[in-house]
Amino acid sequence: MTAGLLVIAHDKIGTSLVDTAIATIGSCPLKVKSLEVYKDSNTDDTLNKAKELVNELDDGDGVLILTDLYGSTPCNVATKIKTDNNFIVVAGLNLPMLMRTFNYYSLNLAMLSDKALDGGKNGILICNQVP
Repeated sequence: MTAGLLVIAHDKIGTSLVDTAIATIGSCPLKVKSLEVYKDSNTDDTLNKAKELVNELDDGDGVLILTDLYGSTPCNVATKIKTDNNFIVVAGLNLPMLMRTFNYYSLNLAMLSDKALDGGKNGILICNQVP
């Protein structure tokens, strides 16, 4: 078994990144769902949906939850989830983070969250230097 992956992000950011990662890799190596949060989304409804998705995704190895912006509604919802499931929330979603998660999907939840964090940090680079 492997951990599930829930992406909670503004508008269609998370869905687009998941679709891009799957297209790049050519398959989806783990159970993944995206939850889109809009400016007019009801926070309680979003939280209830997030709980449902965590329950769907957890096959016993937990769920990694990636959110786009620390302190924003998606992140706040993720950190307020109260279930019996084991989950870890990582904020700052970007494509390198998601690709790293897909590539190391077989790791346990704690190690997978570390790989996601490293992928996100290491995927941000200055590509040219101004003289």
